[in-house]
Amino acid sequence: MTTFVFAALLGVSILGYLLNRRAAAGLRADGTSLHSLPGYHGLFSFLSTLVPVFVLIVLWLILQGPVIDHVVMSGLPAGSLDGLDTGGRQLVLAEIKSISRGQIFGEPEQWKMDAAQRYLELHQMSGWVLLSIVVILSLVIVAFARSRVGVEFRARHSVERIVSGLMIFCSTVAIFTTVGIIAALLFESIRFFEMVPITEFFFGLNWEPQIPLREDQIAAEGAFGWLPVILGTIVITVVALFLAVPVGLLSAIYLNEFAPDRLRAVAKPVLEILAGVPTVVYGFFAILVVAPAMRSFGASLGIPVSPNTALAAGSVMGIMLIPFISSFTDDALSAVPKSLRDGALALGATRAETVLNVLFPAAIPGIVGGILLAVSRAIGETMIVVMAAGLIASLTINPLDSVTTVTVQIVTLLIGDTSFDNPKTLAAFALGMMLFVVTLIINVFALRIVRKYREAYD
Repeated sequence: MTTFVFAALLGVSILGYLLNRRAAAGLRADGTSLHSLPGYHGLFSFLSTLVPVFVLIVLWLILQGPVIDHVVMSGLPAGSLDGLDTGGRQLVLAEIKSISRGQIFGEPEQWKMDAAQRYLELHQMSGWVLLSIVVILSLVIVAFARSRVGVEFRARHSVERIVSGLMIFCSTVAIFTTVGIIAALLFESIRFFEMVPITEFFFGLNWEPQIPLREDQIAAEGAFGWLPVILGTIVITVVALFLAVPVGLLSAIYLNEFAPDRLRAVAKPVLEILAGVPTVVYGFFAILVVAPAMRSFGASLGIPVSPNTALAAGSVMGIMLIPFISSFTDDALSAVPKSLRDGALALGATRAETVLNVLFPAAIPGIVGGILLAVSRAIGETMIVVMAAGLIASLTINPLDSVTTVTVQIVTLLIGDTSFDNPKTLAAFALGMMLFVVTLIINVFALRIVRKYREAYD
């Protein structure tokens, strides 16, 4: 039914667009001078219908579930919920919903079958009521928009106000989403630090997030020093960037400045295919190909290599990051005005000198943006590290050892049915907060580099 509701809204909105545009075009054909083009009159009707009715549908669908659940639970026979707490009532409601979907296990009571039937009837009735309201309201708005078509109506200004309002709304949602994420991380982090001393978290050298399963289990109190975790993240990120940055920059410079057009037309799309490969595939490649090859090579040299090594995970992650850096660098170099290239070459500079002394400084913002995106992607990567580097936090900078990262530990801590009232689970939010702070510092540092070294041209 929801599909029919949205289809009806879209159909009526398109109808209003066509009617208003045709009416405005008819006035212009009769010699009437309109303030706005016919297309703006059509867009005014389309947006005036689509935006408010769409908001109504979303609000209806959000409130529909809780209201129907309340009505169904209120209509149950007296005494059927006696002695049940909140969890028990939710289980009864879940069983009623399962029965309404045809998922019947055993022989449920008749009152549950009746409640499931009522649940279906209420959903169907709500759908038909919503469809009727959408159609009627949309037609009313279309008729109102049609009546506004005239000489003095400033349709273009009205369309611009609606679009501007939509952009302001989207910006506000983005800002409040960010604030909400920060608030959630901060609140849960404060709860964590109420249980674990902040000095232990920042300066502790062991990461073993355990909780006692019994009251007499003293050895499972856990250690929550985050230094091994962030150090493992830094090691893998550095290894990845050590491979990705030079390969990405040099490949972009070659394809942009030196490669023939035919080679560029083939090589650039092939290079960017790497960005579309799922990370789990990179993880399989790291654990099945790269890690065994590194262990064999290390054994031939007499160098011990861990089965889950940071070097394997970082190297494969670097391969994944190459298209990001290469694409951003290529776009930044292409955006440099051609007059700068021609001027440098006319003064006798070689192509290499032109790239190094003219194009590269002018393209610094785009290049730093690509590297920053690669750093953020490396810090936030999980699957490759889980499969190739392991889960054990080690206080080491040796890339041949097994390490873990912040994101891997967050996933590990939140997997399972552990409640959110113990330090083991809350430690994930503390790690998330610190990861946010580290990413913010990287962004600020990158902005300072861009402002200091960028070249501005008129």
